[in-house]
Amino acid sequence: MSGIRDRPEEDQLTSAPQPPEPGDEFARVLDRVLLGGAPSPSLRPVRVTSAVDEVSDRLLTAIAVGDFLPGERLPAERELTQLLRVSRPTVREAVGRLQAVGVIEIRRGRNGGAFVRESWSESSAAAVRRTLLPRWEEFEQLFDLRGLVEGMVAATAARRRRPEDLEPIREALDAYLSATTPREEQIADSAFHESICRATHNPQIATLSRDLLTRISLGFPAEPWGKGERSHFHRASRDHKALYEAIAAGEPAKAEEIARDHFTISADMIREVLARVRAGEPA
Repeated sequence: MSGIRDRPEEDQLTSAPQPPEPGDEFARVLDRVLLGGAPSPSLRPVRVTSAVDEVSDRLLTAIAVGDFLPGERLPAERELTQLLRVSRPTVREAVGRLQAVGVIEIRRGRNGGAFVRESWSESSAAAVRRTLLPRWEEFEQLFDLRGLVEGMVAATAARRRRPEDLEPIREALDAYLSATTPREEQIADSAFHESICRATHNPQIATLSRDLLTRISLGFPAEPWGKGERSHFHRASRDHKALYEAIAAGEPAKAEEIARDHFTISADMIREVLARVRAGEPA
């Protein structure tokens, strides 16, 4: 980015890394988990022209790809400062920009906060371009890595699951199939995959899975959901059912294959948003 100048340490954002050497990415993420969550060298802070610009762009892009859906409350200010490693004034100003362009509304009171109004504004296309295009090669690497890791997660769950592990997976599957809104689907989907992670009986595997989700979701541990397209829902429904059956039957090879294919859905959603932006279409 041009015009770089120093910012206070608290306003250094965790940015995407330079493309790693082949075969290094898995080791780097694994090292981060084994080191107890210490920042990975591939997630080093960088100094940016404006931390407020970066946070605003990242939030706009996260909303555009469906990390946060209309009607949903953004993480609280304190949580955003921790996720993005910036100061509270930076977060406050960035959120104020989103309010000014009509993407969010601020509600006061006990149940208040910043709530998503729209998934798209005139400012969104430029934010998506600035956020995704310079890092696209790394995103493609992460999509590939995530498929490999989630395949391993599913295979391990199929090998190690105990009878009592199947009930929460089944309950989350039922909740997903009966969901009536994209937000309900997103919540049930998260519960489904978290239950599979728990069935591996290795908390480090769950940490690795969450780390990769956070990295493809621009620093937010939320699955990209697009605009809740029904085609994605129907495909994911079939995958969820098949994945549950493979894990319940103790079929690791089948579970791995299903999971690797299933996790291309999120990657496809992000690719679709970027393709629309490049084509000059509203996302």
